[in-house]
Amino acid sequence: MSGEKTLKSIGTLNKGNYVIIDGVASIVGDTSTSRPGKHGHAKVRMEATGILDGKKRVIVMPGHDNIEVPIIEKKTAQVLSISGETANVMDADSYETFDLQIPEDLKDKCVEGCNVLYWIILEDKVMKQVKSE
Repeated sequence: MSGEKTLKSIGTLNKGNYVIIDGVASIVGDTSTSRPGKHGHAKVRMEATGILDGKKRVIVMPGHDNIEVPIIEKKTAQVLSISGETANVMDADSYETFDLQIPEDLKDKCVEGCNVLYWIILEDKVMKQVKSE
């Protein structure tokens, strides 16, 4: 189930969409389309920032070409224990337990027993927010 992705035409993607560049799930930041000569094809230049690593990536390809887009699953889990910057959590549906890195902005809100929203992006699981009861 993890690592799901699909194909979309690069010409249809806009700022804020998710895309896979160099095997890394990224958020589209800026796109521009150039239309070369009479028989040329429109080229799309896309800048995207990695969801996990924050690195900027640029790709240029014909506007009719397809690019991989990650299918992001959004799930809920309960925090069982916290050790340093890692929370051991249990998925609310499958009861699977695993560790999640606690993002810097959630460190003060993430406590044992709270519920968190996490995303499955390609092979990674990322904590996105602490759900308020």
